[in-house]
Amino acid sequence: MNQREQAATPGQPPGLELPGQVVLVLQGGGALGAYQLGVYEAMHESGIEPDWVIGTSIGAINAALIAGNQPEYRFQQLSEFWNRVTNQTWLDAAAAIWPGLDKITANLATISHGIGGFFQPNPASWLGIIAPLGLDHASYYLVAPLRETLKSLIDLDLLNAGHPRITVGAVSACTGTMRYFDSRDQRLTVEHIMSSGALPPAFPAVRIDGEPYWDGGIYSNTPVEAVLDDKPRRSSVIFSVQMWNPIGPEPDNIWRVSERQKDIQYASRTDSHIARQQQIHRLRHVIRELVKHLPASEQAKPEVQELAAWGCHTTMRLIKLAAPRLEGDDHLKDIDFTPVGIATRRQSGYEDAKRAIAARPWEAEMDLIEGMTIFTPDRVATADASKIIMPA
Repeated sequence: MNQREQAATPGQPPGLELPGQVVLVLQGGGALGAYQLGVYEAMHESGIEPDWVIGTSIGAINAALIAGNQPEYRFQQLSEFWNRVTNQTWLDAAAAIWPGLDKITANLATISHGIGGFFQPNPASWLGIIAPLGLDHASYYLVAPLRETLKSLIDLDLLNAGHPRITVGAVSACTGTMRYFDSRDQRLTVEHIMSSGALPPAFPAVRIDGEPYWDGGIYSNTPVEAVLDDKPRRSSVIFSVQMWNPIGPEPDNIWRVSERQKDIQYASRTDSHIARQQQIHRLRHVIRELVKHLPASEQAKPEVQELAAWGCHTTMRLIKLAAPRLEGDDHLKDIDFTPVGIATRRQSGYEDAKRAIAARPWEAEMDLIEGMTIFTPDRVATADASKIIMPA
């Protein structure tokens, strides 16, 4: 019996009613994406299944594993993917010899050998960085293993069934413009998912209809705007899952400067983008209220109706979940596929999402002129607190 013959999506638990569609927005960040596994685990346990998943880079891969499977198999397939990409090479022995050596060994193994089921070295790159390889081969690694992994874990018919809708972002390598591939508008393939994670120069560009695309995180690594700009717009509860923290301690050496630079770059000005979306959404609500004060005869005029169409009555409740910094994090943390790194980030995502869901922020009163609220759960100590640095 295939997945489409299994039971329908389970309903939400009694008393858990969310005001609008549930949207899961997943940021890019390589190995940091294990945090998203934990977030979805908590949502799934609570009976909250997304109506729409949006992702870039590793977020697009996680999104596809959710959208491309029936609800009862989603967490299983997500876990299988992360099990396949966890780097087990010599780790236990290395950790026993020298604490921290397991991470160094794993990073070296990843850089030199790649990750099984994900990527492998590209021998052509050994010819040098100015060798004329062509855009399709100009990369340090090949991603054929990822293509096979995704094909084995994703049902493309379910991916395009619209339950949930899926959107992945990629940027044109030629024009530098962002493009969102959306299952509502076109049939998505494994190539669409891979294009969103084609981070140069590590991975090669992926062609869609002949045009080469790179990782969408280069342009926008947290595409919350896709929800607020959607047409038609719908009231939503948005779980925005972020792995890069733009706020951090002052770095005191070149190694830490490299980490802070990466954090800031891939956080993609999330807070400022959300603040701007708040302003725009408030203006939509202001327009709606102003139109109400016009006489009926004025409201009936075509030119007034055209202006009134900019108004909106939808409500947006955004829940921000941000992965914590782990002890020993550095600018290579996005290739930290060690068992401890993956397990710790997954557990953090699970606990953060559990706290957010328990708080039920969607039940809080909302200013209908504002039309948008933002909730950030407080982080508390966990069973893995020794490996987690609490934000200042």
